[in-house]
Amino acid sequence: MSRSTPIAVGDVAPDFSLQDQEGRTVALADLLKDRCVVLYFYPKDDTPGCTVEACSFRDSYSVFADAGAEVVGISSDGVEAHKAFAAKHNLPFRLLSDRGGAVRASYGVKKTLGLIDGRVTFIIDRRGVVRHVFSSQVRPKKHVAEALEIVRSLASA
Repeated sequence: MSRSTPIAVGDVAPDFSLQDQEGRTVALADLLKDRCVVLYFYPKDDTPGCTVEACSFRDSYSVFADAGAEVVGISSDGVEAHKAFAAKHNLPFRLLSDRGGAVRASYGVKKTLGLIDGRVTFIIDRRGVVRHVFSSQVRPKKHVAEALEIVRSLASA
């Protein structure tokens, strides 16, 4: 289901089940049983901005994990593309394949200029409530900094 407005702070995050880079099915509800989730939508594997963003999340991954958060990336690339991207850049987190963009649409993540899949990060607490949303196509490192700040505040609350 496509949303006319994006998911906002205070909304319940839509659940989903998608395949990760290993072909395993991953459901948001299962991830939230153990920790909060940093869910980031990105345009395409192995493009300059997406590589910077993924490597920034990789470089801070242990800090996210220590603060009780799981990082998960979603794009419309297929499982094999995700597998190659994750291997090439030693990404320790899941990349989920949203072929057709149904999950992206359920979160209301729009295309930039009607052409490029949007870059939006959602912080979802263990109850499934969105606690923070950050959208910027051209500032991929800022997604990581914003997410880390929110995750730390949730961990100390």
